Amino acid sequence: MFKKILVANRGEIACRVMRTAKAMGIKTVAVYSDADSRSPHVLMADEAVRLGPAPAADSYLKAELILLAAKETGADCIHPGYGFLSERESFALACAEAGIAFVGPPPAAIAAMGDKIESKKLAKAAGVNVVPGYLGEIDSTDHAVEIAGGIGYPVMMKASAGGGGKGMRLAYSEQDVREGFEATKREGLASFGDDRVFIEKFIESPRHIEIQLIGDQHGNIVYLNERECSIQRRHQKVVEEAPSPFVTPKMRKAMGEQAVALARAVGYYSAGTVELIVSGADTTGEGFYFLEMNTRLQVEHPVTEEITGLDLVEVMIRVAAGEPLGFSQDDVKLNGWSIENRVYAEDPYRGFLPSIGRLVRYNPPETSIPLPLAGGVRGGRDIHADHDAAGSAPPPTPPASGDAYVRVDDGVREGGEVSMFYDPMIAKLITWAPTRDAAIAAQIAALDAFELEGPGNNIDFLSAIMQHPRFQSGALTTGFIAEEYPDGFHGAPADAELLKTLAAVAAFAATAEADRARRIDGQLGKRLRPPADWSVTIDKVDHAVTVSTDGIMVDGEELDLSLEYTPGDRMVVADGHGVDGDEHLTIRIAKARAGFKLTTRGASHVARVLPARVAPYTAHMIEKVAPDLSKFLICPMPGLLVRLDVAAGDKVEAGQPLAVVEAMKMENILRAEKTGTVKSVAAKTGDSLAVDQVILELD
Repeated sequence: MFKKILVANRGEIACRVMRTAKAMGIKTVAVYSDADSRSPHVLMADEAVRLGPAPAADSYLKAELILLAAKETGADCIHPGYGFLSERESFALACAEAGIAFVGPPPAAIAAMGDKIESKKLAKAAGVNVVPGYLGEIDSTDHAVEIAGGIGYPVMMKASAGGGGKGMRLAYSEQDVREGFEATKREGLASFGDDRVFIEKFIESPRHIEIQLIGDQHGNIVYLNERECSIQRRHQKVVEEAPSPFVTPKMRKAMGEQAVALARAVGYYSAGTVELIVSGADTTGEGFYFLEMNTRLQVEHPVTEEITGLDLVEVMIRVAAGEPLGFSQDDVKLNGWSIENRVYAEDPYRGFLPSIGRLVRYNPPETSIPLPLAGGVRGGRDIHADHDAAGSAPPPTPPASGDAYVRVDDGVREGGEVSMFYDPMIAKLITWAPTRDAAIAAQIAALDAFELEGPGNNIDFLSAIMQHPRFQSGALTTGFIAEEYPDGFHGAPADAELLKTLAAVAAFAATAEADRARRIDGQLGKRLRPPADWSVTIDKVDHAVTVSTDGIMVDGEELDLSLEYTPGDRMVVADGHGVDGDEHLTIRIAKARAGFKLTTRGASHVARVLPARVAPYTAHMIEKVAPDLSKFLICPMPGLLVRLDVAAGDKVEAGQPLAVVEAMKMENILRAEKTGTVKSVAAKTGDSLAVDQVILELD
């Protein structure tokens, strides 16, 4: 077995690999850029080596620096994590030449599957269904338009070396192709060093299902069931689950055997994933098509670990050391259900724009939170107890039936910085339970208890998805988010019962704050009793709340709630919520100007709390009118201005592209909100822009 492993990656996957390596008795080496010098994966490792400046192209993507770090530290093994360091054939060969083991597939398999165009040709030759499309060289935008028209709209334009949702554009018309083809080429070149693009038919109402493979160097290859990754935004996976609610045992077997046959055809070993696009309208289970094979560990691997009981990182390391798998296809079981939510630094309330900044507060949930699971079962194994500032918890063996638990994989800590240079993912929240409904319920409870302040984040949005009836029914497609949130995300809807509970919590907290205030020493006169009657306004609805020693009344109805709140608390648990009074509602609470901000169940609600005798006077307050900013083109996120399409004096139409800003490796097209003439331009191509910085002004 290896003695020292260098992890050629950063963030949560670096921590994840190191956890397993340490459990196996293997010493670890971290590599880092200047932006990551104090990151958890650096602190966790036995040794750490600086690679270079913050940009990935100057540090993590430099294979020669990775190899040099391995030689200097005496590492006899390199694990690439998710392949942040492009897993090209040349790097695997360079490792072999240097006498360093590479934790991944053989160079020939990487070469065969790493190029999406060539891999589709190989799959087709092997008898695997592939999506109709054009796999040849595309010369120009006009050529792309011609090809797209021949295939038939809608089509998908993809960077040949792309992945992770980058270098992909969906086109419904010729205009979409003309606007997106060059951008797809630029993203492919910037992120992967390859600007080749291919075009294929976009299957409408599709489901994204993938098969996890693992093989050894002795010819053994097995499939570890499937994952469904249909909940995506801009082709970036957001929610993953295993197994899929759509896949039948017959379908699972057909997909798995085909994936194994493809892997065997290229002499594959180590972990890999065959991604499939599946027609949700085809109930026969035969309408699935090969998309690509990822020759690496996937971000969503924890859900497979949870339902199989395998530590995929450990198996990969043992395979790299030449050990056989030690189990066969018949030994692979499917135990329970697991769901993973990706917590991103992006603001769903502002069109999911990337967000950066300091993690002012970062406190992920633990399994000590009440989990309202089916059949009254609560609690479970505290996987997160092993979580500390150094990173993610190791994957557990599936628990006995009836338990449920939360797992958090991350590579950040409170006070750390979310940088503009890397992927916006902060953490992965994973739940396991005996059933899908229970795993969803555990996710909702865990998201309520997830404290994250600083950068914008998508926790509310994830909770809204978990509560959505369509998600809970399993009626998924890759268009779920676009179809269910066509006008953007504005928070999960709250029913009347929830709003009453929040009104009660706000009034209870206001009573506690007033009681604290009256106890301050040195006040003139007698100490006043805190008000008992309050007027609480939430979502423009007024509630009359009375707080007394006998209980809490909301709008004349007594609520049987059990609450505790001390001024300064950031979390309140309301026992007794719900129609049947058997729910545990976790609420994040923060003081606001005239009350409290209450966050739970996928939305934040600002509660204005006033003594009942004072509230009527608010009708005489003058409402402040927001200024009209529609004449300005304002940068919605921190980023780099890579293109400016207009100049002073140009006339523009509503919806016309004006500029392109690159942030978190993605290009974002900024369009005119109205028709007008460019009065002045305040920025130039190449400028680094701050959020809300003015780019230009219209007359």
